Amino acid sequence: MRIHILGICGTFMGGVAALAKAAGHQVSGSDENVYPPMSTQLRKLGIRLHEGYDQAQLNADLDCVLVGNVMSRGNPVVEALLESGLPYYSGPEWLAANVLKDKWVFAVAGTHGKTTTTSMLAWILDYAGLDPGFLVGGVPRNFSMSAHLGRSKYFVVEADEYDTAFFDKRAKFVHYRPRTLAITNIEFDHADIYPNLEAILAQFQLLLRTIPGRGLITVNGRDPNIAELLATGTWTPVETFSARDRDVTWAANYDLVGAKSRFSVWRSGAKVGQTGWALIGPHNLENALAAISSAVHAGVSVDLALEALSQFQGVKRRLEKRGVYQAVSVYEDFAHHPTEIATTLSALRAQHENRRIIAVVEPRSNSMRMGVHEAALRQAFDDADRVFMLASEQLDWDPESAFATLGDKLAVERDVEVLLHRLTRNLTRGDQVVLMSNGSFQGLPRLLQQALKSGNVRVAAD
Repeated sequence: MRIHILGICGTFMGGVAALAKAAGHQVSGSDENVYPPMSTQLRKLGIRLHEGYDQAQLNADLDCVLVGNVMSRGNPVVEALLESGLPYYSGPEWLAANVLKDKWVFAVAGTHGKTTTTSMLAWILDYAGLDPGFLVGGVPRNFSMSAHLGRSKYFVVEADEYDTAFFDKRAKFVHYRPRTLAITNIEFDHADIYPNLEAILAQFQLLLRTIPGRGLITVNGRDPNIAELLATGTWTPVETFSARDRDVTWAANYDLVGAKSRFSVWRSGAKVGQTGWALIGPHNLENALAAISSAVHAGVSVDLALEALSQFQGVKRRLEKRGVYQAVSVYEDFAHHPTEIATTLSALRAQHENRRIIAVVEPRSNSMRMGVHEAALRQAFDDADRVFMLASEQLDWDPESAFATLGDKLAVERDVEVLLHRLTRNLTRGDQVVLMSNGSFQGLPRLLQQALKSGNVRVAAD
């Protein structure tokens, strides 16, 4: 079958493309924003990429077209598709009918932590020899790919609450029909689609109705919005997890925090294991608990799950350490919501109490550009010593005015080269620099790395 994918470089649609290719289909696709790591992954798979959305890419010999949710009416290729009569489907619709059918589906949903938790769960199942398929909204370092077809009955999918397509405004996850569902947390986000938190909870209610009675729902036991969701009714056993207290099914805490941290796990009040790993932050403990609970539901032992997590390498662009240059540590993170930014900075602060934390942020998501999180974003920088922000012309608000109380702690620039120059002039040895964006950041991570490696920039002594 010849499949063409519109919006192929999005993390989800890129994963669908990889699965379709692995299933033996001929796959091509197009996008406006073609950048690594997804573009690199697709080209390695032999998937032909077309940049732009002109209608010429729709060949008559295509068997079907998959439409990413980035596409909208009025786009030339969308209008041409509707006129052509070619069969078209959303990515989740095609995935459910062609990959997830007859699978034991593990879905990981929630506002934050989905990608890391999905990656952890896929790795645990793989480590246990179950050869799961998976589709992750990022690139797990243990696999170096965002999607894998697998040869077993198990499939792990990152279950996004974002809308499905221009012709299907339900959340993606309502298509997946999971047997095991993990919900990491629920907050208001995607303000371009949902008017309020209640609208998001309504989508999660639809998801809960699809879980079979002998399935499992494992949730963050300290999240008030999840508690409100569950109060509307469930038909499936529920387990809870938390890294804040032990009045839950699954609990965890750090025994040692450092370059190699150790943590312990409790189940129903009894200690069931301990392991070391390379990740930091209590949020990652909760991600791990969600993954462990889900894996145990499929018969994996806690000991084996912890052994797998001891070798978990994380996910690209999820607090990924790019390197140390002139004694400056450079991290890249996908954080694009105030809670995620605050969590990332808090995790770094806990590990580097006596070092400067430099936050470099691009408010790029639709909710960020609309200014929905303006007040919360200001508080998200409490653990940062300096904040550098790349403010595009698409922002509907003025960051200098909004964050005036930050004073000299804040630097805002509209040009990435100017921001880079200002950032490098203010670095000192020992600084921990974290670049946070859900896009390419106009190449800033690479530019900063090159500037520090080249020697053209000399970092001041601390």
